[in-house]
Amino acid sequence: MRSATPLPKDANIFFCTRGFRSSIRRFMKIANSTVLSKLLSPTVINLNLQSADRDSVLGELVDQIPQLANQPKARQTLLRALHEREQLHSTGIGDGIAVPHSRNALVGLVDQPTMVFGRHAKGIPYGAIDNAPARLFFLLIAPTVTQHLAILARLSRLLRDPKLRQSLLSADKPEKVLSLIRDAEAKL
Repeated sequence: MRSATPLPKDANIFFCTRGFRSSIRRFMKIANSTVLSKLLSPTVINLNLQSADRDSVLGELVDQIPQLANQPKARQTLLRALHEREQLHSTGIGDGIAVPHSRNALVGLVDQPTMVFGRHAKGIPYGAIDNAPARLFFLLIAPTVTQHLAILARLSRLLRDPKLRQSLLSADKPEKVLSLIRDAEAKL
């Protein structure tokens, strides 16, 4: 039996294993190959959200998902997962942005990753860390955890750009939203 070599006290075991490093490399490759603009279409973009509170806006966003239009049980499952996630901690990330998503991937609910974009003219209280009302909403659903995390990572990188956020607030057509996201991704 081989004895284990003791690690130095300041060693970080998470970055010492080959398996972990290869997992990170695989994840980064998936995150970098995820194209958000391909997850969007004009039918899943709502530039005039009308709801006055978080729960209602979640319902409005879910109603934009064509795959769930004739599936009331799937719609309820998604809404329940979104509400549970919001109870854990708000998905309002600040700067007027909310990224509603479930805690984990929703296996069997959708066959491929889906993203819905919504914009609210006035903004609604969303419990973001900066207490700013949310005006831009990106609802995410993915069938696997890896896809789910890759979409979140890619979207987070894009939304750091204040010019993009401002442009999304002033876009007059769904096609313009698609163009803005496509252009921002090209710069990554």
